[in-house]
Amino acid sequence: MTICNQTVIEHTRQWLEKAVIGLNLCPFAKAPYVKGLVRIEVSRAKHLDGFLEDLDRELQLLGSTPPEELETTLLVHPDLFGDFLLFNDMLDFAEQAVADNGLEGIIQIAPFHPEFQFEGTQADDITNYTNRSPYPTLHLIREDSISKAAEAFPDAEAIFGRNMALLREMGHQGWNDLNIARCTFDKHNNKHKR
Repeated sequence: MTICNQTVIEHTRQWLEKAVIGLNLCPFAKAPYVKGLVRIEVSRAKHLDGFLEDLDRELQLLGSTPPEELETTLLVHPDLFGDFLLFNDMLDFAEQAVADNGLEGIIQIAPFHPEFQFEGTQADDITNYTNRSPYPTLHLIREDSISKAAEAFPDAEAIFGRNMALLREMGHQGWNDLNIARCTFDKHNNKHKR
Protein backbone atom coordinates (compact mmCIF):
# COMPACT_ATOMS: atom_id res chain seq x y z
CA MET A 1 0.00 0.00 0.00
CA THR A 2 1.33 3.40 -0.97
CA ILE A 3 0.67 6.32 1.34
CA CYS A 4 0.07 9.67 -0.38
CA ASN A 5 2.76 12.34 -0.09
CA GLN A 6 0.52 14.67 1.92
CA THR A 7 -0.03 11.97 4.56
CA VAL A 8 3.73 11.31 4.74
CA ILE A 9 4.33 15.05 5.22
CA GLU A 10 1.58 15.31 7.86
CA HIS A 11 3.03 12.35 9.79
CA THR A 12 6.50 13.88 9.59
CA ARG A 13 5.20 17.25 10.83
CA GLN A 14 3.38 15.49 13.67
CA TRP A 15 6.64 13.78 14.70
CA LEU A 16 8.51 17.11 14.56
CA GLU A 17 5.86 18.91 16.59
CA LYS A 18 5.20 16.22 19.21
CA ALA A 19 8.63 14.63 19.64
CA VAL A 20 11.51 16.62 18.18
CA ILE A 21 10.14 20.02 19.24
CA GLY A 22 7.51 18.96 21.79
CA LEU A 23 9.95 16.92 23.88
CA ASN A 24 12.76 19.35 23.04
CA LEU A 25 14.87 16.48 21.67
CA CYS A 26 16.56 19.08 19.50
CA PRO A 27 16.50 22.55 21.10
CA PHE A 28 17.55 24.05 17.76
CA ALA A 29 14.58 22.71 15.77
CA LYS A 30 11.77 24.99 16.90
CA ALA A 31 12.95 28.33 15.50
CA PRO A 32 13.38 27.26 11.85
CA TYR A 33 10.19 25.19 12.00
CA VAL A 34 7.94 27.99 13.27
CA LYS A 35 9.52 30.38 10.75
CA GLY A 36 8.59 28.01 7.91
CA LEU A 37 12.21 27.35 6.98
CA VAL A 38 12.00 23.54 7.09
CA ARG A 39 11.37 21.76 3.79
CA ILE A 40 9.85 18.28 3.88
CA GLU A 41 10.31 16.50 0.56
CA VAL A 42 8.99 13.02 -0.21
CA SER A 43 10.99 10.81 -2.57
CA ARG A 44 9.13 8.20 -4.59
CA ALA A 45 12.24 6.73 -6.22
CA LYS A 46 11.95 3.04 -7.01
CA HIS A 47 15.66 2.29 -6.59
CA LEU A 48 18.70 3.58 -4.74
CA ASP A 49 20.00 5.43 -7.82
CA GLY A 50 16.74 7.37 -8.12
CA PHE A 51 16.79 8.21 -4.42
CA LEU A 52 20.36 9.48 -4.71
CA GLU A 53 19.26 11.69 -7.62
CA ASP A 54 16.51 13.09 -5.38
CA LEU A 55 19.12 13.64 -2.68
CA ASP A 56 21.37 15.45 -5.17
CA ARG A 57 18.48 17.80 -6.08
CA GLU A 58 17.73 18.54 -2.43
CA LEU A 59 21.39 19.12 -1.60
CA GLN A 60 21.74 21.50 -4.55
CA LEU A 61 18.57 23.36 -3.56
CA LEU A 62 19.63 23.72 0.07
CA GLY A 63 23.17 24.68 -0.93
CA SER A 64 21.99 27.38 -3.34
CA THR A 65 19.18 28.87 -1.22
CA PRO A 66 19.92 31.48 1.46
CA PRO A 67 19.30 30.19 5.00
CA GLU A 68 16.78 32.96 5.64
CA GLU A 69 14.63 31.30 2.93
CA LEU A 70 15.42 27.61 3.61
CA GLU A 71 17.21 26.46 6.74
CA THR A 72 17.02 22.69 6.55
CA THR A 73 15.48 19.82 4.59
CA LEU A 74 13.97 16.49 5.54
CA LEU A 75 14.10 14.03 2.64
CA VAL A 76 11.62 11.26 3.41
CA HIS A 77 11.17 7.94 1.60
CA PRO A 78 8.18 5.94 2.83
CA ASP A 79 8.80 2.82 0.73
CA LEU A 80 12.41 2.13 -0.21
CA PHE A 81 14.35 1.59 3.02
CA GLY A 82 12.27 -0.67 5.26
CA ASP A 83 15.35 -2.50 6.47
CA PHE A 84 17.33 -0.33 8.90
CA LEU A 85 20.65 -1.98 8.06
CA LEU A 86 20.10 -1.30 4.35
CA PHE A 87 19.22 2.31 5.20
CA ASN A 88 22.33 2.57 7.36
CA ASP A 89 24.49 1.21 4.51
CA MET A 90 22.99 3.82 2.17
CA LEU A 91 24.39 6.59 4.39
CA ASP A 92 27.85 6.12 2.87
CA PHE A 93 26.36 6.96 -0.54
CA ALA A 94 24.53 9.93 0.97
CA GLU A 95 27.76 11.28 2.47
CA GLN A 96 29.45 10.81 -0.90
CA ALA A 97 26.63 12.81 -2.50
CA VAL A 98 27.41 15.69 -0.12
CA ALA A 99 31.05 15.57 -1.25
CA ASP A 100 30.16 15.17 -4.94
CA ASN A 101 28.01 18.31 -4.72
CA GLY A 102 30.89 20.28 -3.18
CA LEU A 103 29.03 20.66 0.11
CA GLU A 104 31.45 19.04 2.56
CA GLY A 105 31.78 21.35 5.54
CA ILE A 106 28.57 23.09 4.48
CA ILE A 107 25.85 20.44 4.87
CA GLN A 108 25.67 17.41 7.18
CA ILE A 109 23.26 14.50 7.05
CA ALA A 110 21.52 13.09 10.12
CA PRO A 111 19.60 9.80 9.69
CA PHE A 112 16.21 8.91 11.18
CA HIS A 113 14.33 5.63 10.69
CA PRO A 114 11.29 3.84 12.19
CA GLU A 115 13.58 0.99 13.30
CA PHE A 116 16.63 3.11 14.23
CA GLN A 117 18.93 1.29 16.61
CA PHE A 118 22.06 2.63 18.26
CA GLU A 119 25.00 0.26 18.26
CA GLY A 120 25.07 -1.77 21.46
CA THR A 121 21.34 -1.39 22.22
CA GLN A 122 18.47 -3.83 21.94
CA ALA A 123 15.89 -3.13 19.23
CA ASP A 124 13.22 -2.26 21.83
CA ASP A 125 15.48 0.05 23.88
CA ILE A 126 13.49 3.24 24.37
CA THR A 127 16.59 5.39 23.81
CA ASN A 128 16.54 4.39 20.12
CA TYR A 129 13.41 6.53 19.78
CA THR A 130 15.48 9.72 19.83
CA ASN A 131 16.27 8.86 16.20
CA ARG A 132 13.06 7.09 15.24
CA SER A 133 10.91 8.88 12.71
CA PRO A 134 7.65 7.81 11.06
CA TYR A 135 9.51 6.99 7.81
CA PRO A 136 13.14 6.63 6.70
CA THR A 137 14.39 10.22 6.65
CA LEU A 138 17.59 12.09 5.89
CA HIS A 139 17.89 15.44 7.65
CA LEU A 140 20.04 17.81 5.60
CA ILE A 141 21.49 20.34 8.01
CA ARG A 142 23.61 23.42 7.37
CA GLU A 143 26.83 23.19 9.38
CA ASP A 144 26.70 26.96 10.01
CA SER A 145 23.32 26.47 11.67
CA ILE A 146 24.76 23.77 13.91
CA SER A 147 27.64 26.05 14.90
CA LYS A 148 25.33 28.99 15.65
CA ALA A 149 22.98 26.77 17.65
CA ALA A 150 25.88 25.34 19.65
CA GLU A 151 27.04 28.88 20.49
CA ALA A 152 23.54 29.79 21.66
CA PHE A 153 23.26 26.55 23.64
CA PRO A 154 26.60 26.21 25.45
CA ASP A 155 25.78 22.79 26.91
CA ALA A 156 25.02 21.21 23.51
CA GLU A 157 27.03 18.10 24.39
CA ALA A 158 24.55 17.36 27.20
CA ILE A 159 21.55 17.14 24.83
CA PHE A 160 22.14 13.49 23.96
CA GLY A 161 22.34 12.43 27.62
CA ARG A 162 19.29 14.51 28.54
CA ASN A 163 17.31 12.90 25.72
CA MET A 164 18.28 9.39 26.85
CA ALA A 165 17.23 10.18 30.42
CA LEU A 166 13.95 11.74 29.28
CA LEU A 167 13.00 8.74 27.17
CA ARG A 168 13.91 6.28 29.93
CA GLU A 169 11.66 8.27 32.27
CA MET A 170 8.81 8.31 29.71
CA GLY A 171 9.17 4.66 28.78
CA HIS A 172 7.38 3.02 25.89
CA GLN A 173 3.95 3.93 27.24
CA GLY A 174 4.86 7.60 27.45
CA TRP A 175 6.16 7.53 23.87
CA ASN A 176 3.05 5.68 22.68
CA ASP A 177 0.89 8.30 24.39
CA LEU A 178 2.34 10.88 21.95
CA ASN A 179 0.37 9.02 19.26
CA ILE A 180 2.97 9.56 16.55
CA ALA A 181 2.37 7.69 13.31
CA ARG A 182 4.95 5.04 12.62
CA CYS A 183 5.42 3.19 9.39
CA THR A 184 6.00 -0.51 9.95
CA PHE A 185 7.52 -2.52 7.16
CA ASP A 186 6.82 -6.02 5.98
CA LYS A 187 10.35 -7.43 6.19
CA HIS A 188 9.67 -9.90 3.36
CA ASN A 189 8.91 -7.40 0.62
CA ASN A 190 10.35 -4.21 2.16
CA LYS A 191 6.98 -2.44 1.83
CA HIS A 192 5.15 -0.78 4.67
CA LYS A 193 1.94 -2.15 6.07
CA ARG A 194 -0.83 -0.52 8.05
